[in-house]
Amino acid sequence: MLDIKFIKENSDLIKHAVEKKHLSFDVDAFLKIDSKRVSMLEEVETLRARQNKATEEIPNADQERRNMLLSEMQVLKLELGQKEDELKEIMKEWQLLMLQVPNVPDMSVPEGESDEENLEVFVWGEKPKFDFSPKSHIEIMEELDLADFERGTKVSGFRGYFLKNDGALLEFALWQYFLEKLVKKGYSPMIVPSLVNRETLFGTGYLPQGEDDLYKTQDGDYLAGTGEVATMSYFSGEIIDKKDLPMKMVSFSPCFRREAGSHGKDAKGLYRVHEFFKLEQVILCEASHEESVKLHEELAENVKELLQELNLPYHVVVNCGGDLGLGQVKKYDIEVWRPSVEKYGETHSCSYFHDFQTRRLNIRYRDEDGKMRYVHSLNNTLVATPRILISILENYQQADGTIKIPEVLRPYMMNKEVISKK
Repeated sequence: MLDIKFIKENSDLIKHAVEKKHLSFDVDAFLKIDSKRVSMLEEVETLRARQNKATEEIPNADQERRNMLLSEMQVLKLELGQKEDELKEIMKEWQLLMLQVPNVPDMSVPEGESDEENLEVFVWGEKPKFDFSPKSHIEIMEELDLADFERGTKVSGFRGYFLKNDGALLEFALWQYFLEKLVKKGYSPMIVPSLVNRETLFGTGYLPQGEDDLYKTQDGDYLAGTGEVATMSYFSGEIIDKKDLPMKMVSFSPCFRREAGSHGKDAKGLYRVHEFFKLEQVILCEASHEESVKLHEELAENVKELLQELNLPYHVVVNCGGDLGLGQVKKYDIEVWRPSVEKYGETHSCSYFHDFQTRRLNIRYRDEDGKMRYVHSLNNTLVATPRILISILENYQQADGTIKIPEVLRPYMMNKEVISKK
């Protein structure tokens, strides 16, 4: 959510953001509602002032004056009640529209309508060249008894899966490896809830736009699709000491996504599943664009370094305007090579928001002058499983059907060097 003063003073900038993000939000219509809100507030406050003045005057007035004031207050009460009801309706509409005002993208964000127009900015690693016909991760996992997709569907329906044996151990190894690296860099580890209330999702910007992709409980709560939601809301309504900024966290949680609208797209295997696990990097920093940009690059570098240690070929793309969320100022997608389909697949999403989320969540600090400011927020996937298993299994497959275990993961897999048939 943006500051209403900023929106009114920079309406052309907001219109540019709407256009660049390819949204349908009507800025002029919103400003008309806001003018009506302000006008109605003034009317209500004027009537309340008249009512208060009459209330103060009654005890000291003579009988004739008192009767006149009481009659006037009856009329004022009716008029004020009517105006307050009108204001309540206008405020509902205004608040809903305020949640739809997009954040302004950074100047470096490229033009474009969809992920097809994202711009490659970095490439690392050599794509493997096999002297045999490489298998997909589905074939590999079924042949080596690392997963059971048929029973997964039987138990949890479409996109269900079981990880087994070394498939399960490989996932545990990735969590341990990635977590250890980040904790050594000073990130505080957290295990956060997946079951969250509606307010947390509004606060982080996943509602109202993303409701179709969320699982909802019979009690009106939701299952979050990322640990970012609970981690950010952990600080909601709080004032953080400036000396504690930046605050760097790495949060683990189960995650749930309905994948609405993606039926038939990556329907088989582990790329697009309903239930998965993530370690998520989250940073809160002072309200400085320069600091946000610096830490955004840090979040991306953390992942790039770890993917290089895993020796996985990847590239980084900067997302175009049409592929940005409502609150994102800038976003990188980090995508790892998938030999079976001969293309990169997204494994990490790295974003910064300025105060878009923290204004909604009311997370603040006092600057050097004692002025209250909203902190800036950033996040990036550290590792999402089981999706990254796809690239590890496919890039490390051998001609004899075994899988070479990346060297850095071996200490977390009882020093095994290969995954083979039992």
